[in-house]
Amino acid sequence: MRRFALIAATALLAVASTANARETRVELPLHDLINSPEAKAAGIDGSVRFFLAGEKVNVQQRLGEDVTNKKTNAANKSDAEACNWVALSALKALQDGARSRGANAVVDVVSYYKKNEFKSTTNFECYAGAILAGVALKGTYAKVK
Repeated sequence: MRRFALIAATALLAVASTANARETRVELPLHDLINSPEAKAAGIDGSVRFFLAGEKVNVQQRLGEDVTNKKTNAANKSDAEACNWVALSALKALQDGARSRGANAVVDVVSYYKKNEFKSTTNFECYAGAILAGVALKGTYAKVK
């Protein structure tokens, strides 16, 4: 009986580790997400603006840099759906950080998954697996015109 339980547990662990092994890189447009009804429902209200690295913006004052690293359940969701959902969580964290510092924008936003920078003037980067999806964003809080 013990041998059967050991074999079953080993098989279960093998299946679980294989299911979580997928880590697909996904790029999606940030501003489309920010302007979506889902963003409004998640509390992204436009009081803090987001500018990806390379976008032109008139920065009056920089108020510090921050990194947010969010994960979400990706089971039974498409990669895009899971990535957009977790990106909204990351944006909400940056929005809250900006408000607490008196900033009206987060500038020079880059994806920062596993501390690897990905810069784009249009897209953010997400990694989606069978069970989890993750987005890490790094940006600078600022006052902009």
